[in-house]
Amino acid sequence: MTFQTATRSGVRPSDRVRRASRSRRAGLALMVVALAGSAAACSSSGSGSDGGSTAITVSHGYTLVEGKEIQALAQQWNRANPKSKVTLSFNGGNDSALQKTVAGFTAGNYPDVAYEYGSSAAQLSRQPKLVDMTSTVHAPSFDWNDFYPSEREAATVNGKVVGIPALVDNLSLVYNKKLFADAHVAPPNASWTWQDFRNAARQLTDRSARQYGWAYVNDGSEDTVWRYLAMLWQAGGELLTKDNKKPAFDSPAGKAALQQLHDMAVTDKSVYLDNGSDNYLNLFNSNKIAMLWTGPWDLATINKNVQYGVTLLPGYNGNHETISGPDLWMSFDHSNGRTATARKFIAWLTSAKIGLQFSIATGDLPLRKSSTTLPAYKTFVAKYPSEQVFVQNLNNVKHVRPNIHAYAQVSTAVGQMVQSVLLGQRSPAQALKQGSAQVAGALAGS
Repeated sequence: MTFQTATRSGVRPSDRVRRASRSRRAGLALMVVALAGSAAACSSSGSGSDGGSTAITVSHGYTLVEGKEIQALAQQWNRANPKSKVTLSFNGGNDSALQKTVAGFTAGNYPDVAYEYGSSAAQLSRQPKLVDMTSTVHAPSFDWNDFYPSEREAATVNGKVVGIPALVDNLSLVYNKKLFADAHVAPPNASWTWQDFRNAARQLTDRSARQYGWAYVNDGSEDTVWRYLAMLWQAGGELLTKDNKKPAFDSPAGKAALQQLHDMAVTDKSVYLDNGSDNYLNLFNSNKIAMLWTGPWDLATINKNVQYGVTLLPGYNGNHETISGPDLWMSFDHSNGRTATARKFIAWLTSAKIGLQFSIATGDLPLRKSSTTLPAYKTFVAKYPSEQVFVQNLNNVKHVRPNIHAYAQVSTAVGQMVQSVLLGQRSPAQALKQGSAQVAGALAGS
């Protein structure tokens, strides 16, 4: 299935990439350092008493069209709830969310509600002031099962719901229609295999013209990791054992995924290896890269004159599983009254109707399955036709990254493993052995 170009007015590429794609990098880079000693800081944050007021502060990093819409929604809430008003607080950008929240515990001025990357869930679950949202989501009126399974799992740490999904995305295959037509290669479709993908990338590569079939972010960051994870899961593998105590990716599935990357990047030389500068977007716009594995955040960066299509990731034995990176609204206790207001505001903000209103204004994917059944969903599809595949692809998310405190170290080891294969520095077998040993050490020390 393919769709024509759709853009989001007012969203700069850097903002969209920084908020979503970069969350895999920057969010993880901050969390270990920022949270060192934070539990002690919480104990000195004071009682949080507000003298009975139910007004709350909501911290976020939205800018431009998203910043405008969250402001509009806060005003909408305040008009309907004059005794439980919301004040928005800009945290400097969502990459700074965790750092700002932890600093607020130290200073005693932490928010009632904060937008946090999903990668921060395990760390913030240790905070004494964190509000347990389990009872909120299991209330019949909330309909927790209306959220996609991956969102629910990402919001849960050790059986406790620590936040409510604020953003959901996934990886799909975005391709340049012109390059496929010029090369007389049939465009990708939802039944493509890894071999189909490799063959097409090879045919679409012209190294003399510096044209590549595919691009891969190969800076060793979480951007490097999560594309590999989708392939690992497609092949039937797991990152860690079920108890999250040991690595599990040194397996036939882990090797198959790395072998595919090796064959395309080293043998075929059909992959542009991006160093983390996001230059792959400029090259895609210049008709120098035929295919990307990316998410809805990158669509705004594609030039209007570039005709592109979107379809599912190529699959392994019919499995087209993808990966998602849900982010969360998390609440922190000041008083019973303020916590009650925070719960109500988050439930309202993430309801099917209001969530879809935000999606229509911003291009973010709907959080709830039922949003796609509302009449207004037709407006979303008409405005962002390319995103319909991303919405449908949420049903292909079967795993989430483990909510464990050591994930940053696990990610670093896996990122270096993948990077070494793509650069031809190690064979898949060698890389798996070393990466598994490093992850085992990280888990043992957590």
